[in-house]
Amino acid sequence: MTLPVVYRRRVQHDLAGAFDWHELQRPQLGEEFLAAVQSTLRAIEQYPEMFAAVHGEVRRAIVSRFPFAVFYVVESRRIVVLRVLHTARNPALWPIPRRPAR
Repeated sequence: MTLPVVYRRRVQHDLAGAFDWHELQRPQLGEEFLAAVQSTLRAIEQYPEMFAAVHGEVRRAIVSRFPFAVFYVVESRRIVVLRVLHTARNPALWPIPRRPAR
């Protein structure tokens, strides 16, 4: 059984900024980036415990081909994607999960 995946609002902003940057580097690179992130999200959905916890309950899944990571938490009824960040970002900027909804 897979858990539903929900996204914090900030994730859309992260993806849009990264997409735009990659498209400026080379046409279609932004699409390749989004496809790689989508592949990582499918892996998280299928095997949420597979990736390492890096800060308390926050887990990090590295995106293949791109220096980005998906940060998420596994709750009892869902997976919450917190951010999608470049791996060179300062770890102090990594997300801290809110308390799970009851």
